[in-house]
Amino acid sequence: MSIKASDFIWHNGRMIAWDDAKLHVMSHVINYGSAVFEGIRCYLTPKGPAVFRLEDHMSRLLDSCKIYRIEVDYSLDEICQGAVDLGAQRRG
Repeated sequence: MSIKASDFIWHNGRMIAWDDAKLHVMSHVINYGSAVFEGIRCYLTPKGPAVFRLEDHMSRLLDSCKIYRIEVDYSLDEICQGAVDLGAQRRG
């Protein structure tokens, strides 16, 4: 099963085109398999995109980063806003 490309991703605090996303060959995730993830659902509603329990999901993501000793340069609010911004892009 392949992953469907989206128009944009949130990368280092800004929106970039999917095709412009690059990962350095010396990235820790490539060399050591380190990663954290959180499954988040976003639904299109008549009022625009709605992310289900966004703050709860992002808090767990940041907790996982802390456990794995991954430094995150963004606050909970900034990461939540990135998800909201991505959802807004999908409205098209």
